[in-house]
Amino acid sequence: MKHAIVLSALAISLCAGADLPAVKPPSLGFSNDRLQNLRDLIQHEIDQKQLAGAVTILARHGKVLEYRTYGQRDMQTREPMRADVIFRAYSMTKPVTGVAMMILYEQGRWLPWDPISKYIPEFAHLKVFKGFDGSGNMILAEPEHLPTIGEVMSHSAGFSYGSTHSPVDVMYHEKKVMQSANLREMIEKLATIPLNYQPGTGWRYSVGLDIEGYLVEKFSGQSLPDFMRDHIFAPLGMKDSGFFVSQDKRSRFAVNYAAGPAGQLEPVNSGGSTPTDYTEQPAMPSGGGGMVSTAEDYYHFAQMLANGGEFEGKRVLAPATVKLMTSNHLAPSLLTGEFGIGQSIMRRGFGYGYNCAVVVDPLEAGMSDGKGTFFWDGAAGTWFWVDPANDVVFVAMIQRMTHPDNHSLEYRSHAAVYSALTDASK
Repeated sequence: MKHAIVLSALAISLCAGADLPAVKPPSLGFSNDRLQNLRDLIQHEIDQKQLAGAVTILARHGKVLEYRTYGQRDMQTREPMRADVIFRAYSMTKPVTGVAMMILYEQGRWLPWDPISKYIPEFAHLKVFKGFDGSGNMILAEPEHLPTIGEVMSHSAGFSYGSTHSPVDVMYHEKKVMQSANLREMIEKLATIPLNYQPGTGWRYSVGLDIEGYLVEKFSGQSLPDFMRDHIFAPLGMKDSGFFVSQDKRSRFAVNYAAGPAGQLEPVNSGGSTPTDYTEQPAMPSGGGGMVSTAEDYYHFAQMLANGGEFEGKRVLAPATVKLMTSNHLAPSLLTGEFGIGQSIMRRGFGYGYNCAVVVDPLEAGMSDGKGTFFWDGAAGTWFWVDPANDVVFVAMIQRMTHPDNHSLEYRSHAAVYSALTDASK
């Protein structure tokens, strides 16, 4: 379904800094009074000094009905948050990398069931960790099948991020996988580390989406940032999105925060798996977590997906390709509550597609979203979702490192937004 974004009030909001909706919420089935639940939820976090500030965009049928700024960009200088502030997207990079891969899928460059070693020969001899023998040596088994691209994109291939103290993850730390000089070096290191489990039999948040970044470069002959610029950012008018913040935009870069020892917010320079100061194009661009963006830029991206691959006359993907990317690709045996990351637990009604989580059955998942809602978030608290059933798009940008406390604002915002959707027929 194609929709046109209403831009007039967006421009007013950006220029004047006012919280002016593009259209009146009741015309799109939302109660303005009940949207106060969302506003109060976010403002409460700021009042309790759990957030410095936020930018949110809520849209339905391609029309923005709520575009707000909250709090401050910088708590020390007390500079107010503005709509054009640039945020670290961290893992909200993953869906964008997914779209890059799907563009190449449409060009016939790969298929979901292709073994990853078909395109990365270094992975032809991957082993699977099976424990230790009596002498304390690792037992390595042959994979029952080599990981497929589809498994890499759904975090079920057996790779990980090195974020735990498991024996395999210790090897990620020792080899400094995410601190590699470039993506080629990252691949060479990964080729020497065993998989955590037999491909397709588990789910673990992983470096797989950085492997995708390497594939994008190999398939296209461009660097990952250049491919995204040419095929995603430029067509969608994402003028402030990329992998670094140029000097002329540094004054718009949000300060990033984390909770200090006493729970108070303190500035942090970097975090997640891709530490950087974002001053220049990285030598190892992370498809899993390297992007920066604004709320409005990312809204353009999310609305493109909601529209079946098109935004303001620029088509990025076909509707069928968007559907393939945003459908669950995990077997029922993985939807047991045993696997997940933070508060995103793979369970009945809640699965994972290619680079995004998918609400297969909202009631079973314990969520009020529409069936088929897909979404993801980032380490500094940014999040978005697209709800095809209700034709709702929501984007929120904050800068508060969520690990290890798994700040729950994202999921509470789902409840607050849907509390205000009182007439879904409109």
